[in-house]
Amino acid sequence: MPRPSQFGDVLRELDSRHGYTRVLAGEAYALAWHVAAGEAIGRFTRAGQVKRGMFEVQVANSALLQELTFQKAALLTKLRQELPQEKIKDLRFKVGKVDGETPR
Repeated sequence: MPRPSQFGDVLRELDSRHGYTRVLAGEAYALAWHVAAGEAIGRFTRAGQVKRGMFEVQVANSALLQELTFQKAALLTKLRQELPQEKIKDLRFKVGKVDGETPR
């Protein structure tokens, strides 16, 4: 008779099949970015993933990308406070499609 699975093994298997950890991480990144950037900027940006300490952010247009570049140090400080476990080293902004409207 096969030995029953450990509960932790079952959870790891479900996570690997369905990616629950990535979904939860993505929500945590979005919330942390919203707190760091604020409502006005948050509407025109979208948090991506953290890869090798690089926090990726999608930005609605190049003008906003430039503005965020000027605010990078302050945003990094806030993100590091919100996500200390991620060991964020830098921010990368990329222009792309964002759900919010394009600022004028």
